Amino acid sequence: MDLDLSGKHALVCGGSAGIGRATAHELALLGASVTVSSRSVDALQTVVSALPTGTGQRHGWIVADAGKTDALREQVKALVDDRPVQILVNNSGGPPGGAAHAAQLADFLDAFNQHLIANQVMVQAVLPAMRAAGWGRIVNVISTSVKEPIAGLGVSNTVRGAVASWAKTLSRELAGEGITVNNVLPGYTETGRIEQIVNSRVRNTGQSPEDIRAAMRADVPAGRFATPAETGGVIAFLCSPAAAYINGVSLAVDGGRMHSI
Repeated sequence: MDLDLSGKHALVCGGSAGIGRATAHELALLGASVTVSSRSVDALQTVVSALPTGTGQRHGWIVADAGKTDALREQVKALVDDRPVQILVNNSGGPPGGAAHAAQLADFLDAFNQHLIANQVMVQAVLPAMRAAGWGRIVNVISTSVKEPIAGLGVSNTVRGAVASWAKTLSRELAGEGITVNNVLPGYTETGRIEQIVNSRVRNTGQSPEDIRAAMRADVPAGRFATPAETGGVIAFLCSPAAAYINGVSLAVDGGRMHSI
């Protein structure tokens, strides 16, 4: 199986922690040079210093905010002008919890801008180099809510679904140029996002965090939450040469939690 990413340059968004950090590590293990981005320079420096490094690999970071798309466009363009990007992992923290009917218009607009619009900016910045190379991988980290909406995540459910449809459209447009576009749908994963969800349910139900977590684990046939590395490994595989014929899919990494096929 060809998993070799030597000579490839990957840009991993949200790379300072959780799934983004784990993905950066897995891509580096496969030989890619990795640039991680987030809003925290200290966290990024820590991540980059810990990445595996072999012959020809050159890792780095950019400090970027997905909610500030004009600045984001310029930052990514400068990166690509210096080193073309062949692998893009779009990954950003989810919107706050709450019912859809109670959300303010600004909540939807902010989330739409941070996720779909930021993703579009990133793709447009890296796409010319991918086309020139005749090779590219775009993976969007979204949510199982694109298949089964999650209670209490009204804004997230809505915006994540839009990202999934956007990605499917892109996958059909770009496949003939050697560029694949796929989505990974993490289930319950031991990241800061889990803490957000647990805290929201504590506020809404009055239950203890331990009881909330136990109920969530009971809903997963595997009986546990995923580690970030388990999800990162799936993302890295989709970026590999071996995954060249996988395109336009939304792949759940959820321990079997979803009921749909």
